[in-house]
Amino acid sequence: MRYLTGKQDLPEAHLVIEDHNYDGIRELNNPLPPWWLYLFYITIIFGVVYVAYYDVFGGPDQEENYQNEVALAEAEIEEYKKVAVDFVDAATVTQLTDEASLTSGAQLFSTHCAVCHLSDGGGSIGPNLTDAYWILGGDIKGVFQTISSGGRPGKGMIAWNTSLRPSEIQQLSSFVLTLQDTTPENPKAPEGDLISN
Repeated sequence: MRYLTGKQDLPEAHLVIEDHNYDGIRELNNPLPPWWLYLFYITIIFGVVYVAYYDVFGGPDQEENYQNEVALAEAEIEEYKKVAVDFVDAATVTQLTDEASLTSGAQLFSTHCAVCHLSDGGGSIGPNLTDAYWILGGDIKGVFQTISSGGRPGKGMIAWNTSLRPSEIQQLSSFVLTLQDTTPENPKAPEGDLISN
């Protein structure tokens, strides 16, 4: 500690006064402590290495670092989306076929859709979901989009994206597609365009 602080016994006055004199003002020889000098030397060495690495040898600049971080973040987001079910949308939706998802979809259909489409999908106020005719597209993406955003303006079908999560809309859409080619008790006449799956 004594070495790092440069502590010395108090010398005689004539040994610590410099031989400088300006208008009667004399200078005291009071050197900086060694720890401060070492820190100063370290910053000089760091500065030389820093300039050499980034300016002489072409290390990555701020723009390159930013682009690398953005690319890494986007890759992490894509990985997260693979396991985060509620990131699904009409562009990325896939049809679910597992029993648990279809059971959940059937419950959602019974709760939200059976009023207009009947419990067997034969159609009442809403169109028949069991035939091959579709007004707004009969694949998983079209059905997902219709449930999510609603039907044609002024035709009564609301957008369910405010009350159902994307994963629930995916389950519901997948269940609706299982109604294809079933035989409802009292089917409504076909509406829309014939879609062959």
